[in-house]
Parts: sequence; structure tokens; C-alpha cells
Amino acid sequence: MKRDPGNLAAADLGQITRAVKRKLKMLQYRPHLIDGCLAGTGSPSTTDQPGS
Repeated sequence: MKRDPGNLAAADLGQITRAVKRKLKMLQYRPHLIDGCLAGTGSPSTTDQPGS
């Protein structure tokens, strides 16, 4: 998430919105990245949730 939106010189709000949505869509298919972020906080991972 850092690379694209952080270094984006957007022409308008729509361009920023598209960049953020694109990165969030990529994260949707990589739950291990979210689990890695949560591990440092002590929060349960997405795979530890009931029904996963």
C-alpha cells in the first residue's frame, strides 16, 4: 500500500480512489499480509476467527 498512493501525484480525487481500491483488492487475496500486521498488535489473525 505504501508505494502507489504515497508516491502518486494524482490529478484528481478519482485517480486516488482508483489507486486505493486497486491496492485493497490485491490485499483481499493475500490474507497473510493482514495477519502479519495484526501479529504485532496481539490481535487474533483472520485465520483464527470462527468460521474461517
